[in-house]
Amino acid sequence: MSFNLLIVDDSSSMRSVVKKIVGLSGVGVNRLLEAENGLRALEVMGKNWVDAVILDINMPEMNGLELLRRMSEDALMQNIPVVMMSTEAGEAHMKTAIELGAKGFIRKPFLPEEVRKMLLGALGFDEKGDYGERERDPGGVDF
Repeated sequence: MSFNLLIVDDSSSMRSVVKKIVGLSGVGVNRLLEAENGLRALEVMGKNWVDAVILDINMPEMNGLELLRRMSEDALMQNIPVVMMSTEAGEAHMKTAIELGAKGFIRKPFLPEEVRKMLLGALGFDEKGDYGERERDPGGVDF
């Protein structure tokens, strides 16, 4: 299993930490993409195939919840699994994120195993990395 991951956080040092933790987690990442805010993330997703997003909430220009809202309204982006991360894991933020389609929430600081579990779950895999039952697109093609 290998996928393209977009990390969205306004702190370059936090993006570096997340990249390192993702590497240590053992999740197979093909490409690690980065964006410093929601606007830049939209540009990155418009030019690259993205399988999953790790998204901070508090950022300038466009925060994580607004990006999640825009993704939920876009036919091409609405099915990309998003895992939210924040030092502020208040109930209101978590509820809004889940309502907008977030697959999970990680509170900073976090451990590699937490990232692994959350990413695999968001992508439809179990903790061992085996593909689980996900909703199938009835219009899709079976191979």
